[in-house]
Amino acid sequence: MTTALFGLLGALLCALAVSIDVTPQADFDVQGVVGKWYLIGFATNAEWFVARKANMKTGVAMLTASDDGDLEMAYSSLNPDGTCWRMTHVAQKTDIPGKFTFYSDRQETVNDMRVVDVKYDEYAVIHTIKTKDESITLLNKLYGRTLDLGQDVLDKFTEFSLEQGILPENIAVLPKNDECP
Repeated sequence: MTTALFGLLGALLCALAVSIDVTPQADFDVQGVVGKWYLIGFATNAEWFVARKANMKTGVAMLTASDDGDLEMAYSSLNPDGTCWRMTHVAQKTDIPGKFTFYSDRQETVNDMRVVDVKYDEYAVIHTIKTKDESITLLNKLYGRTLDLGQDVLDKFTEFSLEQGILPENIAVLPKNDECP
């Protein structure tokens, strides 16, 4: 039991060390990410994901930049019963282009978010380090301007997530879903 616990702790520390070194894409342009994106891929080391991933489907993110470079992120996803799940965050820019921070009241987490790979007219990979009390969770999201991304982009997202220490079973390409009205 103790050996397993130390092994798990070691893996978490290694993943965190790798994650801290993740840098945003060079020459990041906040105006380039403005607009509608589909959430296509989701990867995390969060425990809740294992139980919920089977029910997750694509959603929509509307990104809007403020005049000072902050990023408003409005998310929506159609639930199976026809209702909509919605969430909004305003991520404050930092001194590093492509790196933002925000607090989630819903999850009670401090979030360090980095746009690590983006082709503005096709896809974006966003890496977030979520901290709540002493707990740290990694979250990678793959967004597309359309619901269909090439296998090369999906593979790149999977490879990046594995490099962050996320287990293969915690990396998902989400099934397509209708949009919220």
